Amino acid sequence: MRIVVHGQQAFGKAVLEALIKRGEDVVAVYVAPEKEGAKADPLKEAALAAKLPVFQPDSYKKPEVLAEFKALKPDLQVMAFVTLFVPEEFLNAPAKGSIQYHPSLLPAYRGASAINWPIIKGEKETGLSIFWPDNGLDTGDVLLQKKTPISSSDTLGTIYFDRLFPMGVEAMMESVELVKAGKAPRIKQDESKATYEGRCGPGNAKIDWGKPWEQIDRLIRGCNPAPGAWCMLDGKTVKIFDAKPLPAKDPKGIAGKLGEVVAVEADGFIVVCADGRFKVTRVQPADGKKIDAGEFIATAKLAVGARFT
Repeated sequence: MRIVVHGQQAFGKAVLEALIKRGEDVVAVYVAPEKEGAKADPLKEAALAAKLPVFQPDSYKKPEVLAEFKALKPDLQVMAFVTLFVPEEFLNAPAKGSIQYHPSLLPAYRGASAINWPIIKGEKETGLSIFWPDNGLDTGDVLLQKKTPISSSDTLGTIYFDRLFPMGVEAMMESVELVKAGKAPRIKQDESKATYEGRCGPGNAKIDWGKPWEQIDRLIRGCNPAPGAWCMLDGKTVKIFDAKPLPAKDPKGIAGKLGEVVAVEADGFIVVCADGRFKVTRVQPADGKKIDAGEFIATAKLAVGARFT
């Protein structure tokens, strides 16, 4: 079966390498074009190392791009982390169609930030879907799904890198095998259960210390490592990546104003929220790198009484 791999970054590279290791007949690789001055995409580097032809069109709507793709005579297009819009004509060009990875349990959490939102919204589990893409946004028939729990300490990073990434590569291999065997299902998504959340960016990641500790905790974890939950200190942005919630037994008995630093310790500082406190242990100051809170305390001269807004 002639396979074209379409994707980018580390996940695309891992899928390509897994297919090659299995002895699959990968005939070409499509990669998102790099921005000017950027390093070569890891998937592109892996494809070139494997002596595979690499294509990087800036649009899949051009007739010449489709003609070039059809000339490869692909049986299956395996889409691993694709961000450019790919029209249905291109998706249906391979003899057996195209399959795509999405890091949520479709039809829930369609969209570009499908890992952030389940954590932020307090879901107890998430997962991944391999589906048959169409012209809609993550609306195609589902081939298979895998689930994973979300614990009270999970972050976007742990969910993706520890579980959804390796699980996704395995699910892609399983899906390719089902397609080869002619046993790949096409399960219609239940539109009545469909949800869509927009991209989780800085506008969604602002910390409001007047919120309950559970909401703030989920926001910090759901935005770690990207885009980074943030607040302001002396007019400058500070991103908070690691913070341990300290719920109050009696919220009415909390001393300190919302966002106020009420204790400074060697390994972190404690900030007041609506119904408890947080011990912050890792941050990123404006125009700086991620550092331990102890280093931030020293460089920012953080003291009791400082207030995050």
